Parts: sequence; C-alpha cells; structure tokens
Amino acid sequence: MEEKHGMGEIAPLSPARRQPPTVRLRRLAAELRRLRQEAGLSQAEVTEKTDVNLATLHRIETAKTKPQLRTLNALLDAYGVTGSRRTDLVALQREAKQRGWLHGFEADLPGPYSAYIGLEAEARQAINYESLFIPGLLQTEDYTRAMFRGVRPTITDKEVEIRITARLRRQALLEGDTPLRLWAILDQAALARTVGSDAVMSDQLTHLARQAQRPHITVQVIPFSAGAHPGMPGSFIVLKFDEDGPDVIHIDSMAGGLFLEKETDIQHYNHMCEHLRAIALSPADTAALITSLREDH
Repeated sequence: MEEKHGMGEIAPLSPARRQPPTVRLRRLAAELRRLRQEAGLSQAEVTEKTDVNLATLHRIETAKTKPQLRTLNALLDAYGVTGSRRTDLVALQREAKQRGWLHGFEADLPGPYSAYIGLEAEARQAINYESLFIPGLLQTEDYTRAMFRGVRPTITDKEVEIRITARLRRQALLEGDTPLRLWAILDQAALARTVGSDAVMSDQLTHLARQAQRPHITVQVIPFSAGAHPGMPGSFIVLKFDEDGPDVIHIDSMAGGLFLEKETDIQHYNHMCEHLRAIALSPADTAALITSLREDH
C-alpha cells in the first residue's frame, strides 16, 4: 500500500504502475489531435506525409508518450502551424513531463505517490473522501507524525521527515492567490479515532475547523447515524482540471494506488461524490460536530 491521501506512504510498495500523463502532456495530445482534424487528415495520411509511425502517432495523440522535438516539428509542418501557436506548442512539449515542485524530489518518494503529487499540483479542484484519516491537505504536522508512527512502527526518522516535508509542500497548494479548491468529505470515524494523544487530536480538530472556514475549502462529515454508505470500502480523490483534460480518479487498495481515467469510471466516482455530499452533514452542522468532538479531548 503506498501513499494514501490522508494516511501517507506507510507500507511496502507494490510494483509501480504506469504513471498517468501530466496535464501538459494531455493538453499537447489534445492540441495535436485537433490540429490534424482541422487539417482534414487521417492518422494514416499523416504517417505518409511525415514518416511518423502510425503506432507512435496514436500514442502521441492519446498522451501515452511525449513526442520528440523533431517528431513534433514534422507534425506541425504537416498541419501548417506557424507563428505564436507553434511556439506555444514547442514550449508545451518541453514542459510536458514537469511535475512542479516535485522535480528532484521523486527519488525519496514512491513512484505512484510522485505521480499523484504532480497531478494534484496542476488541478484546480480536488474532491477527497476519507473513511479513516483526516485528509492529508488538512493534517497538522503532529497528527501526520503520529499517524506514520502508529500505522508503520518500523518507519525510520528519516522516512518520517521526508513524508512530512512532502505533505507540507502539498498543503501549500491551499495558499496563494489561486489556491486549490478542496472539498473534503470524511466519515465520522476519521474524527472519532484519537491519533497520537488527546492534545494532538484536539489541535488537529481545531485546525480542521479553521480550514473549513476558508472560502475555497469545504468540509462535510458523514455521521455514524447515516449507517452504511458507498464510501465505506475506502478513500478516493477526484482531481479536476480546467480546459486541459478530463478528471483523474485516484483510489487506494492493499495492492497499491490506482489511477482511473476512463469516462465510465469518472462518471461513477463523480456520482458517488454527489451521493456522499447528500448524506453528509451540512458544512454548518459539520462545524458543530467538530467542535463537540474537540471538547471531548
């Protein structure tokens, strides 16, 4: 099990899955598909004009591979692209694999978690459901440290600090002029379990309540009284982007993290989000519940 959004990387890793494309790579792929269609060319006709292998062209247009510069130039020549539009696409190709602040940091983190961080950094909105943990973007440092040590007793001090550093850098997405919009939905179990000590949990609940008052952060809790609900099997997160491509779903399992990008999967998890929002307490009632639970500590 690798990094969970709330929990953090705390267990031996499963074999790495293919990392999903960055938003920039997906945007480049969409632009190249659109340019080919505007030129009235089929993929087969493009391969005849450019000598770009048909399988390679398909992988480029589906964001499965980054085109080499000479390949990109050949395609742009075939589509008659010049001027600033061409300059922008070449710049997009150069930046297609960049994942923000993570550059140079990947060696210390599990591959799938690094992939997730890169996508999260480019998203405009995240909908995070957690059944057992406070969402990672809303955790205090003490809660995170206690969580790591409680779930993985053999973790080293160095590993803890690396993961805390990554967590704090992720939380910076909630700051600035255009912060990430976060909608967090939690099962009450995530609030009821004491992680660390009463003092740690009290501080965590205070922090959660304060964050929930910010205009770009919404927090809802599904109370125990709601009974069984669709989120009980486990946590997940839906990342939403601007015009740069479809949503990406990230879910966790004992076998490791999994990225979902099929339209049917995206629809399923978005419908689940709607259902969980509907059965959860309102933000105001959630705030009252958090206050009540904090007083218990």
